Amino acid sequence: MISLARSCFAIAAIIAAQFCLSPASANGLTDLAHLHAGQAALPPMGWGQFCNANPGDCIPQRTVRQTVALTDSRWAELVEINLRFNKAIEPVTDLDQFGVVERWTYATTGKGDCEDYVLEKRRELLRRGWPISSLLVTVVIDREGGGHAVLTVVTDRGEFVLDNQIDKILSWSNSGLTFIKRQSPTNQNDWQDLGRLLGRPDVVTASITPSR
Repeated sequence: MISLARSCFAIAAIIAAQFCLSPASANGLTDLAHLHAGQAALPPMGWGQFCNANPGDCIPQRTVRQTVALTDSRWAELVEINLRFNKAIEPVTDLDQFGVVERWTYATTGKGDCEDYVLEKRRELLRRGWPISSLLVTVVIDREGGGHAVLTVVTDRGEFVLDNQIDKILSWSNSGLTFIKRQSPTNQNDWQDLGRLLGRPDVVTASITPSR
């Protein structure tokens, strides 16, 4: 049986539609350290709903892309926050909790599904001074083929995934996830296509543009 923590039904439907309707469009520059987005993508419906309910957290803004130096203390923050919310939030579907298929929200009830974990982790890291441009809500396909959301953290040491399905923080290229789309680092309300990139080193290496 698939656990409740893996149940993000509306995201799965969105991903299925994208497989049928849109071509992969990552720009070929992706490497083992960093994802490089392609063309603009539509925001998930849940993000629009979240912003309507939390307008102060979605103020349109153009931000300068900042590269976070991943020091020992910064890494410790990521580990602590990822583990804390993974343990604190009880996994439950939106259908069971709210009676709707999809609702992006903070886990104020102590329960939530994948997006709620992401939003809580993102909010706490912002409180601790991490730049918004380095904390990107990301839509993926998980290791079992289901729709899922994670927080991608962009640093000078590469991009790392905070995921409620596992407590260990992995680089994007070792995550085993398939990356669909995510927020733009320069505007949280803009989203970008990731071209369905598979986070496995053998696959990623084959897709790297050769040096010239």
